[in-house]
Amino acid sequence: MAFTRLTLRQIEVFIAVTEANSFTAAAARLGLTVQAVSQLVAELESVLGFRLFDRTTRKVALSGSGRDFLGSAETMLRHARAAESAADDVRHRAAGVVRVGAPLVLASAVLPQAMREYALQRPKVVIRIRDVTVDALVGTVAAGDVDLAIGPDRVTEDDVLTEPLFDSAWVLWCAKDHALARQRAVIRWSDLRTVALVAAGRDHERSVVQMQLSAPEGVRVTPVDVVDNISTALGIAAQGLAATLAPAYVGVLADLFGLQMRRVVDPETVRKVCLYRPAARTLSPAAEGVAEFLSGWLVRWHEERANRANPRSTRPRNAR
Repeated sequence: MAFTRLTLRQIEVFIAVTEANSFTAAAARLGLTVQAVSQLVAELESVLGFRLFDRTTRKVALSGSGRDFLGSAETMLRHARAAESAADDVRHRAAGVVRVGAPLVLASAVLPQAMREYALQRPKVVIRIRDVTVDALVGTVAAGDVDLAIGPDRVTEDDVLTEPLFDSAWVLWCAKDHALARQRAVIRWSDLRTVALVAAGRDHERSVVQMQLSAPEGVRVTPVDVVDNISTALGIAAQGLAATLAPAYVGVLADLFGLQMRRVVDPETVRKVCLYRPAARTLSPAAEGVAEFLSGWLVRWHEERANRANPRSTRPRNAR
């Protein structure tokens, strides 16, 4: 049987005639001529190899073979309409699975907020958060392991596009009873040369070193320990065992540890948070929609936190 000749239009007409018990009524419902309906039914019967209807001058009724085939036809049309609806959702960014990579703080304390808000707009879009180290952010996008990534600025090649979202100053996080927390709201790098610091990950350790390359030997700072996760560094700082340096946006997690934030100046250094996406690979409509949403949402989230922390704050100087 040449089922490639069977069309959804034929199935649709067959079911319409069955429900209406009339070629004329089915034609009116579908916006077709009676001749077109009759032709489509005849074509379907030719493909199937049996009659679907018993026709008289007074009525049209399903044949025995037609009754046997009706259930399969209804299932076929139902699945086709479901597929059409799914395609419409995809086309309008309303459905799909989108994988977003991010390092610990953004993955655990920021992106879930964005997911909840986006779910109210696009309930059929599923966002999967993938925990990714800062060093691996760009690589996971390039390799296709994630559709998008959010995180601190990294060097990219031609296969990954970078969209800067907001600037976040590097600051000191310490316990409330730490000497620096009691003394002042703004500290200098020279004040840290005798302070025990714990760095979170090699990325942070390298960033601290890079900040101080131009500083005199006597005021350079060196971490006394390096841990893998920022949550561990914040936990150590909360116990007063050491302070830690990290971008200000980690305050969404540092607040839970009761830590104090202190600006570090001379120089004040800024870390950019960016959205990463593939350059050559086409994103799905759902991923495009999530990227557009996150671009605006994260900027607003950062501005709201900055305003709550210091309504009169200005953009840090010497941003890099």
